[in-house]
Amino acid sequence: MHVAWFIMARMFRILCFILLAAMSAAAQNQQLTQQVQSIFPEAQALYLDLHQHPELSSHETRTAAEMAQKLRSLGYEVTEHVGGTGIVAIMKNGAGPTVMLRTELDALPVTEETGLPYASTVKAKDPNGREVGVMHACGHDVHMATLYGTATIMAQTKDQWHGTLMLLGQPAEETITGAKAMVADGLFTKFPKPDIGVALHDENGIAVGQVGVTPGYSKAAADSLRITVYGKGGHGARPESTIDPVLMAANIAVRLQSIVSREIHPGDAAVITVGYIQAGTKNNIIPDQAQMGLTVRSYTPEVRQHLLAAIERVAKAETEASGAEKMPLIEHYESTGAVYNDPVLTKHMAGVLESVVGKGNVVNEEPLMTSEDWAVYVEHGVPGFYFTLGVADPQKLAAAHARHAELPSNHSPLFAPVYGPALHTGIAAEVAVLRGLLKGNAGDVKKITEIKSPQINADKN
Repeated sequence: MHVAWFIMARMFRILCFILLAAMSAAAQNQQLTQQVQSIFPEAQALYLDLHQHPELSSHETRTAAEMAQKLRSLGYEVTEHVGGTGIVAIMKNGAGPTVMLRTELDALPVTEETGLPYASTVKAKDPNGREVGVMHACGHDVHMATLYGTATIMAQTKDQWHGTLMLLGQPAEETITGAKAMVADGLFTKFPKPDIGVALHDENGIAVGQVGVTPGYSKAAADSLRITVYGKGGHGARPESTIDPVLMAANIAVRLQSIVSREIHPGDAAVITVGYIQAGTKNNIIPDQAQMGLTVRSYTPEVRQHLLAAIERVAKAETEASGAEKMPLIEHYESTGAVYNDPVLTKHMAGVLESVVGKGNVVNEEPLMTSEDWAVYVEHGVPGFYFTLGVADPQKLAAAHARHAELPSNHSPLFAPVYGPALHTGIAAEVAVLRGLLKGNAGDVKKITEIKSPQINADKN
């Protein structure tokens, strides 16, 4: 009898503990919702301002100044011009871990066609001197407004976290050069090196109110190649007196596709895309040379190195087979490694996100072959958690799926996030993630990352 009473009493205590914990979590979520609502008007105003004043990669002077001024007014110690137009904002709040949260600053050379009343009408010169429309077609304006809202709440609720919060405004993500520039400029030597890094990216394939997580490889390594082949020009009616670089380039383009289909294991992800072939000035003139532009995508270092070596082999072999006297010029001018999410950290943070947005609103996403230079920070020893924020209208998304179609994606001139609800969800999610990490000490934070993550993305090119 006494044993039964003891068991019943113990079960009652456990039930009470669970009930109190649930009530406490609900109260915290309600408080966070109110905090987000209170700062939403400022975050919305910033979003609209940034959307109407986009700037191209490495030219984000107004954007960076605006973000720096706002973060400085919240009490952050702000350093500008890190790696070009980058900014670093630090808030120290006692002993504890250092956590980095990043946003991108740049927009794309895209002419907006959304027809929205706040649509961008900005024009600018691209690196080739051409006038182009400029638009936040990848949603970096959403990211910046979200980070600002998060930074505001974190500054106003320092009693709910401790440690060092490090905010990054990174330039030139779209050209995958900004992260490298910031690291080269002393990001991890002039400032505290983070124990963990966090980044968010919006996604029009997920309904607003939802977030997505991907443990392990999330985005692909990207390598941009420019191949120039050299022939012998002449009259188009006398091909026998020439060595045709256009034919040479065409043969290379076709032969490159067999690398993925015949040299890479079917279970390994790999893409080789020839984005352009440029040559000649007139239809009856065989030119002296032709140029090809390639993007190469992969996840693992082994596949990446195989692809790059095979491309060089094919280009040289086709050149020799054509009888050309000069070997091709192969320029590797942009690159970034694959984005890798620490699996243990991702699982832990998925639970944190579920407590805020609801379990059914945390979506497990498949890895994508798009790229992102967030990988640079991971390569420098910062365990990363990179997650996605849904910005799609749920009804429009459901209707698109019903007809087996997709909504305009990132980089489309029609990309139009449902920014209001997205900002609410994004700010709440980032605050919850940061509060979940900025407690305990640095040792506690490291316990929720893999003891030994795989060596990835080493850029040996």
